[in-house]
Amino acid sequence: MCFSAQASFSVGAVLLGIGALTWRAAKGSGGEAFAAIPALFGLQQFIEGLLWLSMSHDAPQLGVAMTYAFSFFSHLFWPVYVPLAVLLIEPRRQRQQAVFGCALLGLAVSSWLLLSMSEYGVVAQLHSQHIEYVSRADLGPLTMLSYLVATSISPLISSHRTVRAFGALALLSFVAAYLIFTVWFISVWCYFAALLSAVVLIHFRTRPAPALKSSPG
Repeated sequence: MCFSAQASFSVGAVLLGIGALTWRAAKGSGGEAFAAIPALFGLQQFIEGLLWLSMSHDAPQLGVAMTYAFSFFSHLFWPVYVPLAVLLIEPRRQRQQAVFGCALLGLAVSSWLLLSMSEYGVVAQLHSQHIEYVSRADLGPLTMLSYLVATSISPLISSHRTVRAFGALALLSFVAAYLIFTVWFISVWCYFAALLSAVVLIHFRTRPAPALKSSPG
C-alpha cells in the first residue's frame, strides 16, 4: 500500500489467510465469487509490495509489470467483479435487476478505462514516501461516479446485511481516502478496501445454516 513493501506484504499475507477461511466457510453455498474477494485483495497487495521492491532495488521492468498488474485490479477488475459477485448471492429478483444494472455500468467504466489506459499508459512513482499512479486516463467525475456505483453502491443494494455493511464501509473509505489522501487516492483506497474485505468472512460465518430435510415417515 502507500507506506512500504513490508506493509503491503503483511496485509497481503493476512488477507490470504482470511481468504482461505472465507473460502472454506463459503464452500457449497454458491457464493464462492464473493468469498474470493479477500484473497484477491491480498494478491493485489502483494503486487504493490513487489512494486515497492522494484523501486528500492532499481528493477524498472518489474516495476512496469507490477504497475500494470496493480492497475488491472484497481481500474478494470473490481468495477466488474464486485457487482457480479454480489449478484450471484442475491436471492431477490428486483434487487438482482438493480445489481445487474450496476454490473453493466461497471463493465462500461472498465472498458472505458481500458481504452484510456491503452492510449495513455500508467506510471507509478514515489511522491512523499507514497506510491502515486500517474495517468492521463479519464478519471473525471462521471467516470469516478460510475466506478463508485459499481464497486460500492451495488453491495448496498443487497438484501444481506453484511454485504450492505461491506458496501457502506467501502463508500466511507472512498470518501476518506479522497479527502485525506487525494494524490495517492488509488493506492490508499485499495488498501482500505482490502482491510474492509474481512467483512466478507463475517458474512459467511454468520449466514443461516441450510435447513435439514426431514426424513420420510
